[in-house]
Amino acid sequence: MITVGYALTGSFCTFSKAIKQMEKLVAAGYKVVPIMSQFSFETDTRFGLAEDFRYQIVKITGNDIIHTIVEAEPIGPNAMFDVLVISPATGSTIAKIANGINDTAVTMAAKAHLRNGKPLVIAVSTNDALSASAQNIGRLFNAKNIFFVPMAQDDINKKPTSIVADFDLVLPAVEAALEGKQLQPVILQ
Repeated sequence: MITVGYALTGSFCTFSKAIKQMEKLVAAGYKVVPIMSQFSFETDTRFGLAEDFRYQIVKITGNDIIHTIVEAEPIGPNAMFDVLVISPATGSTIAKIANGINDTAVTMAAKAHLRNGKPLVIAVSTNDALSASAQNIGRLFNAKNIFFVPMAQDDINKKPTSIVADFDLVLPAVEAALEGKQLQPVILQ
């Protein structure tokens, strides 16, 4: 059975979409191990209570949530995942991965996983993808074993630099990444 690490970071407005993709992966026969940044694990927002999200995630996956750096560190040495997904991936998380900063469970999971030469799939969700985060996204496009869920601008009038992944393409992006391929097209209209 293929094991997917599935990490969520603080783009709370997309949590419901991301969690739905966990369900699709489980339904497709993948073992899914959830990971959350501490902020995502603990924070209640207008989009929902942290406790409710955690309950849904554990119920869907049947696995406890990795949410500390200490819990994430063994991911690499134990080669826990065939593929790691970060969905949603905030600009902050993308910047940390692009610059080798490992100060959350999710960034540690990415570092630990990538050391094994296995695919990392990123579902971008950030308001500054076409401004401050653009250079970091560009760096990751050029990095070995990093793949992206196809994405598009989500509100060109109110948020002209914002990009959000098409969460319905997480499963196809994972399947392509497992074959060493980037799902195309990357930029959607």
